[in-house]
Amino acid sequence: MKKIALAVCLLILSISFIFAQSRRPTTDDGGKKNQRPVATPTPQTTDDNAEIDEGVIEVNTEIVTIPVKVLDRKSKFVAGLTKEDFKVFEENVEQEITYFSNEQEPFTVALVLDMSYSAKFKEAEIQSAAIAFLEQLSPKDRVMIVAFTGEVRVLCEPTNDKKRLFAAIKTAKIDFGTSVYDAVDLVLKDKLSKIGGRKAIVLFSDGVDTSSERASDLSNKSNAIESDALIYVVQYDTFAEVQALKNKPIIPQTTQIPGKDKNPFPIPQVGLPSDKGTSREEYQKADEYLNELALRTGGEVFKANDIVSISKSFAKVAAELREFYSIGFSPKEESKDGKKRKLKVKVNRENVAVKARDSYTAKKK
Repeated sequence: MKKIALAVCLLILSISFIFAQSRRPTTDDGGKKNQRPVATPTPQTTDDNAEIDEGVIEVNTEIVTIPVKVLDRKSKFVAGLTKEDFKVFEENVEQEITYFSNEQEPFTVALVLDMSYSAKFKEAEIQSAAIAFLEQLSPKDRVMIVAFTGEVRVLCEPTNDKKRLFAAIKTAKIDFGTSVYDAVDLVLKDKLSKIGGRKAIVLFSDGVDTSSERASDLSNKSNAIESDALIYVVQYDTFAEVQALKNKPIIPQTTQIPGKDKNPFPIPQVGLPSDKGTSREEYQKADEYLNELALRTGGEVFKANDIVSISKSFAKVAAELREFYSIGFSPKEESKDGKKRKLKVKVNRENVAVKARDSYTAKKK
């Protein structure tokens, strides 16, 4: 009996050892664990209010994407077109369309808010108008929030979580300085360039820059040509207010005085506006700059000089975004020379007008 019991014990120990070995991860020559191959995930629907930062489409291949709007004789959007209805030409040579999305596909929208000091709009008015704009977008549209004064702050990465977006907008505060060039540069080069699919920038600003350090109006215009994002501008004019404020103290906000007291009292931060960004020439330059950004990308500029026109302008932008197709093609090697190349989009429908960018610049290899 003792021999039988010993044999049973040895058998159990052997089985346990074999099972443990089968469970132990093996290593390759580098000492890293061999992992199970990851299967390609099947598309899943997401809750309308769920954060989907991780769901942002990343750019995998080099494709020139062209937002296209098709209008009938009554200037109404022509819906229901397919890939076969479009033709695209580069330097008069027809290209194979390798990417297509219809007007129902979601957008990634960068809402860029100028929070520099202005007597025209109050902090709460800007925040309310921005929130109203978000409420008019599709539930599946992803939005990122960027605010700028003398510095540029990304308040929220792309998401369709409305609660998170609303909370981010509420943190946008008015302060000194205007780095509009740096803000546009960051969004075009560092953010949207890494995202695929349909995308747009909605810029709320007077366009007058006073404090950018890394970018200029010329670099913004150049990047706009290379980008496949639409740029819409909600522009307001602060020239009269700026002239009235010259050499007068301004108090844009209150700031907590750091100290040992757990509840330090706030005191106003008083400053004097400089002459930079106050001349008529600088405002003319700003007007040209904003119009160029919109023109080069297929977007539009909407004027907004009071809170009512701000809301109407944002509503128009939201409606415009629902009226675009996107088509794309892979540029040939000879096109990647860093030079401006002409584009032409045609639709096989009669009595329609096609609105699309007329050129692009492929980055030099």
